[in-house]
Amino acid sequence: MVAKTQAWRRWTNIVANNRGNADGMFQQTLKKSATIAGVGLHSGAIVTLTISPADANSGITFIRTDRHGAAAVVPARWDSVVDTRMCTVIGNEHGTTIGTIEHLMSALAGCGIDNAVVSLDGVEVPIMDGSAAAFVAAIEQAGVAVLSAPRRIIRILKPVSVGDGVKSASFAPDDATTYSFEIDFESAAISRQSRAVELDGDVFKDEISRARTFGFLHEVEGLRKMGLARGGSLDNAVVISGDTVMNADGLRFTDEFVRHKILDAVGDLYLAGAMVIGHFHGIRAGHALNNQLLRALFADRSAWRYEIQAPALPVGRPAYARLAVA
Repeated sequence: MVAKTQAWRRWTNIVANNRGNADGMFQQTLKKSATIAGVGLHSGAIVTLTISPADANSGITFIRTDRHGAAAVVPARWDSVVDTRMCTVIGNEHGTTIGTIEHLMSALAGCGIDNAVVSLDGVEVPIMDGSAAAFVAAIEQAGVAVLSAPRRIIRILKPVSVGDGVKSASFAPDDATTYSFEIDFESAAISRQSRAVELDGDVFKDEISRARTFGFLHEVEGLRKMGLARGGSLDNAVVISGDTVMNADGLRFTDEFVRHKILDAVGDLYLAGAMVIGHFHGIRAGHALNNQLLRALFADRSAWRYEIQAPALPVGRPAYARLAVA
């Protein structure tokens, strides 16, 4: 057993170092740390955030640098979500919370980052320009490091859905990671939009990552009375007044709104702790339904399984195997 384990480690190291990670079989982290700063969308405070490399199998972990010890650490997991009003907020048993994590989580998913430590000195991730583009740029500047540990994915085995008949979110089996979304707003600036994508790094960067969050001018006063949107502006959101987009530079895509809903879903669903192989479909869904879907999925053990995309031990010519894990 010891000899076999040592052979496995040698082989995974050889493959990771010499073959690269074109097939996505190995876990990834950053080569070095990346730091960015910006205003919090809801708090209005300036926040400095650093994304750092992390060991294999450690996942994504947030750390509040203004807290100490265990109280500072919040794992990025579906069962850590404590609020879904206008953004996704995670928290721990010590009362520490971190908000507006969805755009950063989306960038980590889109860039294939399995393990990272995210340190920040405030209560929420900075909004930047309202999209995931700044986080993608920071990750690319830091570089991606391939680890020797095989990557674990979550495969959808049967349909799972949540909703109320008007809004819904669902998973269905698929051979790839695919997303589709439908939205319908009274404002003619948005109206009805739909889009479907098969997620990979290039598609995420080119078609999804630059789509900005959006809101309506008539809702701003009410949100600020609730302690939300204090840092919101035309610099970090698409703002709609009636049937008009107020941003002087207009939209980045004609269907930027539905693209952003996919961006949010990618980030929210990465709280599963691994990439989901299956099809996500959202109809007028938001952060709350996205999290409800993950809770429904993990409540039904027959609806999913873990799989390891791993290289087989060398016996003659190298081969690759997909291993199902209970």
